[in-house]
Amino acid sequence: MQLFKKTNFDFVGKRRYAYAFSGLLLTASIVSLVMKGGPKRGIDFTGGTLVQIGFKQPVPMKDLRQFLAAAGHPDAELQDVSDGKSVIIRIAGSGLSATELGKDIQQKLVEKFPGSLDPSAPPERAEYVGPAVGRALASQALSATTWAMILIIIYVAFRFRSMLWGICSVIAMMHDVLSVVGIFSILNKEITVTVVAGILTLAGYSMNDTIVIYDRMRENLRLSRKETLGEIINRSVNETLSRTIMTSVTVAITVAVLFFFGGSVIHDFAFALLWGVFVGSYSTIFVAAPIIYEWQSRSKK
Repeated sequence: MQLFKKTNFDFVGKRRYAYAFSGLLLTASIVSLVMKGGPKRGIDFTGGTLVQIGFKQPVPMKDLRQFLAAAGHPDAELQDVSDGKSVIIRIAGSGLSATELGKDIQQKLVEKFPGSLDPSAPPERAEYVGPAVGRALASQALSATTWAMILIIIYVAFRFRSMLWGICSVIAMMHDVLSVVGIFSILNKEITVTVVAGILTLAGYSMNDTIVIYDRMRENLRLSRKETLGEIINRSVNETLSRTIMTSVTVAITVAVLFFFGGSVIHDFAFALLWGVFVGSYSTIFVAAPIIYEWQSRSKK
């Protein structure tokens, strides 16, 4: 199935418009990150209080989130325990000790949902998650991202027999990752471990899309000796354009369903992927391929 047949768009000729758009997007992201002292990190990275509440009767997660938001904890994270009768609540920066916060939440829950809790029972757990754990998680997330980029450069360089292709593909991937982190900073959304998983997933998706175009470019470079590099790149992108858009639309529809109907637990993960699919498709067409042309042209000069 093809959405576009025999297209002949001049992507290389319009590359400067794409550079301008990318420049604005990345500048806005960097400015937001600098002004806010980095991305807004979740409790997994900053530390906070963990409270586990046991219920006699299950309470809908939606009602618990509304209760916590009204109680002054709109950013609280909720997690079901396997028994179905307990809920773990993670709260950052409450200003109270873990014991005090646990008792406060337990008491308010008894008043809000009478009959669902035992008024005389204390919270099942109330403990502080220290920032040392957060630093370890942040270090592991950064290490995972760094190693992913290094291995991708090695793989692409080996696959296409040129370090240039690997470096350009990673530049396009970093463009996508920074834009996702930037949009989270601009919208004041938290970066959690789940969001980091979404960003790494996006990096893999973007890289896969880029390699498809690079592979077509490599084939056309071998077969077309009379065409210029710009003409080969344009033809390669046009030949894979239908595939790129079909794949992106399919993924976007699936992620959109998760975003709108998956619930707040997976909301930020789906948002990272949804924005990332859009930016990743754009960078595959307007950044990953034209940047090779730009590099080669400057090298010849």
